[in-house]
Amino acid sequence: MRPQDIVILLKKVTLIGRDMTNAQVAKDLGISASEVSEALERCRIARLMDNAKQRVNILALKEFLIHGLKYVFPVQPQSKVRGVATAISALPMSDKIVSEKEAYVWPDAKGNLRGESIVPLYRTVPMAVQNDSMLHSLLAIADVFRIGRTREVEIAKDELNSILATYDVR
Repeated sequence: MRPQDIVILLKKVTLIGRDMTNAQVAKDLGISASEVSEALERCRIARLMDNAKQRVNILALKEFLIHGLKYVFPVQPQSKVRGVATAISALPMSDKIVSEKEAYVWPDAKGNLRGESIVPLYRTVPMAVQNDSMLHSLLAIADVFRIGRTREVEIAKDELNSILATYDVR
């Protein structure tokens, strides 16, 4: 697995009811189409994608995000920078948690918030979430699993379940 595999899977989740080619996914994420194809193949091998239906295996994805992400793609907050809100500083988490801690951000010169830098799962994440609020929410929740405290992680689980409940698992 590579970090961009998770970004691509979460993008696929946002496409509920819409068909999108790998080239379109690649364009939206700022990743090459061949990298999208390779990532989806790695996800099939890891059983995060259904071979027959070309759909995300939601149960496996939830399990991996909640229990595995912090071990496979760990992160530590770094220096203060301008960027795009993530983790508990972004929706939907910012509506649920009031924190006096410094905001968490993905570094981005065009960002509207100053806070502690969190390295995104893939370098194009700040650009990719500009026009996709659902992807932004899912990636922010993923960052909570990477850096969050127990209470924050529990709230993130509820938010993830709420979002993924709309995904057809048949």
